[in-house]
This record gives sequence, structure tokens and C-alpha cells, in this order.
Amino acid sequence: MKVILRADVDNLGRLGDIVTVKPGYGRNYLLPQGLASLATPSNLKVFEQERKKLEAKNNALRAAAQELADKLAAAQVRIEVRVGENDKLYGSVTSTQIAEALAAQGIEVDRRKILLAEPIRSLGLYTVEVKLHPEVVATLQVEIAKPGQPAAQEPAADAPTEAIE
Repeated sequence: MKVILRADVDNLGRLGDIVTVKPGYGRNYLLPQGLASLATPSNLKVFEQERKKLEAKNNALRAAAQELADKLAAAQVRIEVRVGENDKLYGSVTSTQIAEALAAQGIEVDRRKILLAEPIRSLGLYTVEVKLHPEVVATLQVEIAKPGQPAAQEPAADAPTEAIE
């Protein structure tokens, strides 16, 4: 099934690309979500007329995502957790807890956009990536500490600083 992409779709293509997809993917996801339209001659003409509007909308979303990325780069997130022997966390710190800590600072980020390779299970300073837009990925410093512990200044030696891409 050939479709015209009406938005950037991860692992598929960019706005305006004509791509071939499996019929179920196109029929059940791309078309109902408004991410694509069938690649027919009439739809190509309609798309060319709408292209400027779609590009302007995409540029506005990218600008908003970049503005949020700048806020995230300046934000310091500190999450205090209970620890056991050898400073081992009870449980782990997940993207939901990071999103809640950001919301407490007045920065709204969907937890699904916070990319953690694996849940955080030890104390320290971590660099976490937040994918706000297909072209905008922000980095965020997250400190995991014991209650009452002073703020850390440098990343922990064993703290992973990678995220899923």
C-alpha cells in the first residue's frame, strides 16, 4: 500500500514522502491518525495544496519542543528516595517519577517521552534524554539522593549517561 506521509513518522519517513507500507499498518494506524493519506493522483494534488500548512504546523511544534528543551536543559531534578544497605534503592526510579518531579517544577512532560535505558537503581547524578519531537531531543540532569543528603555537583562514577534512541 502506497501512502503520502502528512507528518514525520519515526522509522518510516518525513512529511511529503511517498512510502510503501503493509496494508494493516496503513489502514489501522497511519490513515486513522491522520499521519498519511493514500497515494492517488487526486490525493497528491490535494497534498501539494496543503503542504505549506502542514509544514507550518510542524515548524510550530518543533519550535515549541525546542523551547521546552531549553527549559529542561536548565532544570535540575532532585528525587529523594529511601535506600537500604550499601546505598541500594528500594525499587527503582522510573520515567513516571521523573515526570512528576518535573511537573512539580511547572514543566509538563509526558512520561513516555523520557528515555531510560533501564530504571535507575542507585544513587547519583544521571543524564536522561527526553524526546520531545522527532528532531528535538533534550537532556536533563536527574539527581537521585537520600533524604537530607546535600546536592551532588558531578555525575557519579558508576552512573550511566546513555539512553535509548
